[in-house]
Amino acid sequence: MLRFWKALNDVYGWLLIAVSVLIMLIGFWQLFDNYYIFGHTLERSVLQYKPDPSDPAKQKDSPIVSDMTAWLTIDGTNIDYPVMQGGDNIKYLNTDPLGEYSLSGSIFLDFRSSPDFTDDFSIVYGHHMEYGKMFGALDDFLNASYLSEHTTGTLMVGRNAEKVYDIEVFASMRVGAREKIVFDMQQDAIRQYIENNSTVFTGAKDARILGLSTCADSDLLSRIVVFCYILE
Repeated sequence: MLRFWKALNDVYGWLLIAVSVLIMLIGFWQLFDNYYIFGHTLERSVLQYKPDPSDPAKQKDSPIVSDMTAWLTIDGTNIDYPVMQGGDNIKYLNTDPLGEYSLSGSIFLDFRSSPDFTDDFSIVYGHHMEYGKMFGALDDFLNASYLSEHTTGTLMVGRNAEKVYDIEVFASMRVGAREKIVFDMQQDAIRQYIENNSTVFTGAKDARILGLSTCADSDLLSRIVVFCYILE
């Protein structure tokens, strides 16, 4: 009997060791996963390929693939990225602007939108990353004070910045992921919808509208959308 209890105690000890090792492996995996995601988030070095309207030749040797349609900058935030556009809204969810696989993907224009942003309403998507990376900064715009201090930016359209527009942030909202007026880009209804449903709304202007959309944290059923005017 004593030998039995000793053997059982040994089994229990090895079981505790096995569980401890498993917990450690899970912890290491989570650390690696976070490292991999943030390590493959679009690095700030991509800024070296930002178009310069005064130097059209700058983009000649850029490794950014030909799907680049614009460059978006929101002053005072981390949003300073190339805007891609694929043949659908799936490609750039997990593909970076260099054409490489990336969990953080790219900032990308809806495939139904005109690549020159001449539609009355266009929408751009990006993953909600921590520390304000990609479109992780958009939730700050739900705060009226923050929005009022971060209203300016630039949209350079074309690989060589053939057209440069100032943009003005004017509204923000949390909205359902299946909201047709926003995500089907219903041009005739979007202005009234923004005015009626925004968390923050600063006023109406007769200008084209650019929507910036991201997931609302871990809530896959909600989106945060920030709206900007494209100013001539």
